[in-house]
Amino acid sequence: MIKNLFISVISQEEKEETSGSVEFQIISLTNKIRRLTSHFESHRKDYLSQRGLRKILGKRQRLLTYLLKNNKVGYKELISKLNIRESKIR
Repeated sequence: MIKNLFISVISQEEKEETSGSVEFQIISLTNKIRRLTSHFESHRKDYLSQRGLRKILGKRQRLLTYLLKNNKVGYKELISKLNIRESKIR
């Protein structure tokens, strides 16, 4: 159900290939990050989940860097849709 919602957010012609696209992966990782962030409001000492969050953040950052290098227009659109900060490239 959530996957279909994400697929509808991304406007591409071929829906069957959308689930593996960089944009879809970034959207799903952002959803996981938001869920974990709300989880930490009530479970501050859940250190294993904090480690998982750091791994997810790193993976999303790598995907955003890849998207920026290959598709700057798509990067700007995705950043504005998801309402996340623009990253600094190393």
